[in-house]
Amino acid sequence: MYELHEREVLEKLRELNVRKVLIQTPEGLKREAQFLAEFLEKNSIESLISGDINYGACDPADKEAKMLGCDALIHLGHSYMVLNLEVPTIFIPAFAKVNVVKALSKNIEEIKKLGKKIALVTTVQHIRELNKAKEFLEKEGFEVKVGKGDGRISFPGQVLGCNFSAAKVEAEGVLFIGAGYFHPVGVALATKKPTLAINPYSGDAIWMNRETERFIRKRWAQIAKAYDAKKFGVITSTKKGQLRIGEARKIVKLLREYGKEVQLIVMNHISYQALEGFDFDAYVVVACPRVPIDDVENWRKPVLTPRELEILLGLKEDYEFDEIAGGKRVQDEPMGISLKLPKSL
Repeated sequence: MYELHEREVLEKLRELNVRKVLIQTPEGLKREAQFLAEFLEKNSIESLISGDINYGACDPADKEAKMLGCDALIHLGHSYMVLNLEVPTIFIPAFAKVNVVKALSKNIEEIKKLGKKIALVTTVQHIRELNKAKEFLEKEGFEVKVGKGDGRISFPGQVLGCNFSAAKVEAEGVLFIGAGYFHPVGVALATKKPTLAINPYSGDAIWMNRETERFIRKRWAQIAKAYDAKKFGVITSTKKGQLRIGEARKIVKLLREYGKEVQLIVMNHISYQALEGFDFDAYVVVACPRVPIDDVENWRKPVLTPRELEILLGLKEDYEFDEIAGGKRVQDEPMGISLKLPKSL
């Protein structure tokens, strides 16, 4: 179902004289990680699979790989993000083997409702098919814009759960290709434009207006719950791509200026269970924007993003999605695996 480029990976590992490797995978690619490990073991490379939850390229297990005595890390399912890595790391985007154009053709009448000038975005799993999608849509009479995006992403048209810079182009509406709701809802909130999500696996097309309204209602409920809060825990993560310590300190300073008691908390895996013993009235998560959103019903105390805190304090009126911006992107990553070496090598 996904391309793993195992032969190319093996070749790179042999070039690096790798004897032992750690394979890191998100939840949906565990079987692929198992297949890759078996393939590498047959080719005389000891392979360990990380069983920890992985949240994206922002959460590489390079430190763990080094601690385990591995010569390299294989990171499945995500493209490279600019990070200071401790061991040679191979990023495998795991492109999905699915016919994107077929799903677009099925939903062409819905796509027309976006207007003539549309922005086209997707996740890394379908980025290889983006040009085919663009060509198909242009033949159908659309003017298709594929945004370059910033340095946090690897390819034009790619969106992350924390970065929608590629969607911010001049267009009447946005067409998202991919599964799930979180990314297209984020696109709709970040661009404030009509957004249509097409699932290339099922062929379904879903407009994001209702999902966005439902999302905003839930987030306003969290803001309202924090209205009387006096003690705040401001949380940032030690994950390399989520460590926003400067932003976290700004939030701490802001809360103190408004007369609130506040303490900075540093965690690796941020979860409501780990915070149960604290005596705070509310939390502000300055890490991955998904953390205060996923499983929010299970949080006993209100949990906000930095932008939501600004609404609570009366500094903003309109809802704004919390994004992590990157610098200028100099070049695209290779359309396959991407090998990144530590600066010391």
